[in-house]
Amino acid sequence: MNGYIMALDQGTTSSRCILFDHGGKICSLAQKEFSQYFPQPGWVEHDPMEIWSSQLAVAMEAMAQIGAAAQDICAIGITNQRETTIVWDRKTGKPVCNAIVWQCRRTADRIGALSPEQRELIRGKTGLVPDAYFSASKIAWILDHADGAREKARNGELCFGTVDTWLIWNLTRGQTYVSDYTNCSRTMLFNIHELRWDEELLAIWDIPEAMLPQACPSSRVYGYTEASVLGGRIPIAAAAGDQQAALFGQCCFEPGEVKNTYGTGGFLLMNTGHEAIDSGQGLLTTIAATPEGEPVSYALEGSVFVAGSSIQWLRDEMRMIRSAAQSEEYADEVCDTAGVYVVPAFTGLGAPHWNPHARGTIVGLTRGCKKEHFIRATLESICYQSMDVITAMEEDAGVPLGSLKVDGGASANNFLMKFQADLMNTETLRPKCIETTALGAAYLAGLAVGYWKSRDEIRENWQLGRRFRPDMSEETRSRLMRGWRRAVRCALVWAEDEKMEEKAEEQGS
Repeated sequence: MNGYIMALDQGTTSSRCILFDHGGKICSLAQKEFSQYFPQPGWVEHDPMEIWSSQLAVAMEAMAQIGAAAQDICAIGITNQRETTIVWDRKTGKPVCNAIVWQCRRTADRIGALSPEQRELIRGKTGLVPDAYFSASKIAWILDHADGAREKARNGELCFGTVDTWLIWNLTRGQTYVSDYTNCSRTMLFNIHELRWDEELLAIWDIPEAMLPQACPSSRVYGYTEASVLGGRIPIAAAAGDQQAALFGQCCFEPGEVKNTYGTGGFLLMNTGHEAIDSGQGLLTTIAATPEGEPVSYALEGSVFVAGSSIQWLRDEMRMIRSAAQSEEYADEVCDTAGVYVVPAFTGLGAPHWNPHARGTIVGLTRGCKKEHFIRATLESICYQSMDVITAMEEDAGVPLGSLKVDGGASANNFLMKFQADLMNTETLRPKCIETTALGAAYLAGLAVGYWKSRDEIRENWQLGRRFRPDMSEETRSRLMRGWRRAVRCALVWAEDEKMEEKAEEQGS
């Protein structure tokens, strides 16, 4: 098959573009980091114009690397950081404020003010645990704080979009205003059973439906790039939230198949087929990427807010390492953490705890703790958090995990993958191509335009890169997990004590 599929992978810390051939091989890759803004503790923002400019720049660079022209690109697939919220003026295309990132906790109190009835309504219709993580409360915050935003929204003058919508809008110069079901399902406004924006949910947040995009399947031709953007009219044929794209890219097409992506956060998804399983363990029920014309598929998801970003924290803020790869070297220099546990709850704790007020905690420090111990403890924390999600998922699904397909940037860390296998007491399988998020978007786009004919053709591309087998004793595994649970309780107690003190001060005044 001639030509390439372009995957635009817009992540939390960087924008990337990858061109794939028919065999799923990477033909060119360009990446550009963009600015992170932290205006207050717990707040995280991005500049939407920088997101767009960086994504456009890497698309042009990836094409230039191999001399590809617009006519060589058969289709574009988009995958994106989910829940991140952008509101812009429908006429000018200019954002009304910075994007509020999925990690941002500024609306935690608004979530806390929801009534039990509202919480149950949200959970039943969206499959989500009400949390500041999702888009709804972020939209409401922007409408309340951006100058004149609520009135403009009611008049149909504003657009809301997750990052997929924002990119498609700019690629088509405002001609196409859509989002896909997977991204819609992460807004806390979308009825995942009826596949529509829900009036009762919109009423909770006072959000006009006029500012919402058209909801579509993940694989279909949404529109075409405006010719001046990339030098020609290219079909935009897929969009999917990054984790659903990775599930598809890992060829987890059958119910019960599981993948874990180690990116900025950690996200474990299980395909549950056409059944939306209601979790009793604090997991999320979400829509899986589904091509047009097929019954929608669902997934169970557990979200770890801080995974690979904890390694960035070691590099950028703590300055303990010069590169992410160096963390593996330091971790291998010691045989354990000297009893240290790091709970990286920088933006609260996700599944299965869902506590937005928890904060990062370090326990077990002694005079013998060295930098190597601290770095190893930080890496191990990623695996412990994933293990909490795996345990919850096994209980929900009623079956033990057979093996775990892994991907994402941090999955290149061999120490991390081996320790994960040891904690799970089962194999972790890392494919040759760990860029499965972008690959999933490419597959979805390729299916929409006939570049790939079927899932079977796609499945033939998946190749095992490395298998990590467990060899940890059950005694050691149990001891380590007991220590982790104690550490998590410390992080939760910190949050509860702070709330109790604030309540006591309010009552005293």
